[in-house]
Amino acid sequence: MPFIVVALVAVLTADVLLLARSGQDVGPVRAQATLKQTPLAQRRPQQQQGQQQPPPVTTVQPVEPLKKLHKPNLFVLTSKPFTNELLRKVAKLRGVRALELADAASVMLDDKRVQTLAVNPSTFRSYTPKVTASSDALWQNVAAGDVAVSFVLGNDGGLALHRRVASPAGTLRIGAYATTGFGAVDAVVSKNVGRTLGLPRDNALIVSAPDTNSETLRRAILKRLPKGTQVAMVNPVLPQPQTPTRTWPSGSFMTGEQVTVALKAAASKLGRPYVWGAEGPDTFDCSGLVQWAFAQAGVRMPRVTHQQWVTGPQVPLSQAQPGDLIFWRLDPTNPDYISHVAIYWGNGKMIQAPRTGDVVKISPVHTRNLAGVVRVSPVAASKVR
Repeated sequence: MPFIVVALVAVLTADVLLLARSGQDVGPVRAQATLKQTPLAQRRPQQQQGQQQPPPVTTVQPVEPLKKLHKPNLFVLTSKPFTNELLRKVAKLRGVRALELADAASVMLDDKRVQTLAVNPSTFRSYTPKVTASSDALWQNVAAGDVAVSFVLGNDGGLALHRRVASPAGTLRIGAYATTGFGAVDAVVSKNVGRTLGLPRDNALIVSAPDTNSETLRRAILKRLPKGTQVAMVNPVLPQPQTPTRTWPSGSFMTGEQVTVALKAAASKLGRPYVWGAEGPDTFDCSGLVQWAFAQAGVRMPRVTHQQWVTGPQVPLSQAQPGDLIFWRLDPTNPDYISHVAIYWGNGKMIQAPRTGDVVKISPVHTRNLAGVVRVSPVAASKVR
């Protein structure tokens, strides 16, 4: 086994948060993972005669201009609404710079269960990636009743821009592809639309604490908030590792037999349709196929792409071996986000579940927007949350 060096990476993402279904108390459900035109919103067109109206909202106020970006570091979810007393407890913690309330639940959009936030567009925009935060049209459209969906849900999940999709409150217009930077969140609506969808009020809190150890702050928040509170790290601030590199012993990786079983399992699903959020055994999205195939070999993989990205060391594409994972960054609204994964088949080929309208297939490896190649360590994979 060659000597492989990898930077130590500490990852805890918002995908460990489990959003409730709309209209219910928070409880565990499983977290789910390029058009030529600009994916961010343009000005919302005027309603034409005969078109179906969006869900009713109150008079739309102008969205305030972007003033200052806040880096979100923690995402907090409670079973009951935040009270002023609970907010004060969090605000007084050392290092907390800014707080933002939101409503969170999983909602059925276009027959897909989508993790959704209802927000105040004027203030929440400051907590999103700069390219998303800077779009005045995007946030004005959200305020007017549109839903902004993640690039992965829109592009891979088949929710085309400006299309109207079914929701519990009637149809909603897809106003933009706008990644929030929270891994588990794939849709954003206004607070008014959130009310019509039945989202619980003020059960989510975004915490910005850019100069504080995120794990330390996470533990402090859990001590001060009611039992059942969930806190996940987003853009975590963590101490630099004492040893910047490590050697992976040969026994750290999948055996030849495990690789063969995983590849045969994936190949057994050739021709099965891509369905966003699907985990098998009959339909899959890209990371769902990886998780299912590796599970057949006894390897416990995390569910979504950016978690699978840290399941082992990175190796050069030129040294890729069958069973390695190949990753891409395809999201123009969040260029650092890992948004697609495939399994290396060998001889320059990969097996993947590409996107809505396509099927599981073997295809040539392409390098456009390639993020890298990861050699899976079962031990490391089992520890990723």
